[in-house]
Amino acid sequence: MPSLPAEPLSRRFGQDRGRPIDRVYIERFLERHAADLRGRGVEIYEPTYLRRFGRCERIDVLDLDPASAQATIHGDFDALPAAAFDCFVCTQTLSAVGDPLEKLRQAHAALKPGGVLLVTVPNITPDIPGEAFPDHLRYTAHGLRALAAQVFPDPDVRAHGNLRTAAAFLYGLAAHELEPADFEHDDPAFELVVTLRAVRPPR
Repeated sequence: MPSLPAEPLSRRFGQDRGRPIDRVYIERFLERHAADLRGRGVEIYEPTYLRRFGRCERIDVLDLDPASAQATIHGDFDALPAAAFDCFVCTQTLSAVGDPLEKLRQAHAALKPGGVLLVTVPNITPDIPGEAFPDHLRYTAHGLRALAAQVFPDPDVRAHGNLRTAAAFLYGLAAHELEPADFEHDDPAFELVVTLRAVRPPR
């Protein structure tokens, strides 16, 4: 058996070494669906991706922390106004909540008819002690699809990752320490990040 390191090179998802590997998949997903990021949008915690990839006329930020200076809406998903948003960006959040089905229902209610929800969740990922937002769940593509289908018709769910990127992420490497070709194929046996695009039906 080949010798493998007993400890990861980083216990911060590779953030202290560079761009985290999972962010490559997350950002490619959002860039691929940039046309959905229009009108009035809402993002969790900070508006990083709506600003980077979107062309929104108005951006809101949802945060539970009442002291958040970036938040325009303080509270949980149930604090979102009904039928208000053309798009909702929810990255790496659904895994950290206790009732994901209810959160999807609340997200559906917050979207305008025809509005789009873009979600990413982890599957293969380290469990970091003391993490500010600890995960309750891990999602396979099959599991996320079954969950989202209870709320949205025909959810588009896909898995991203392969053995090399998953192993590198677990060891705490950063994206620049892999070759670009390492990200060019997905192996369903090694789901690093799972993505969801769901649309609230038009009237």
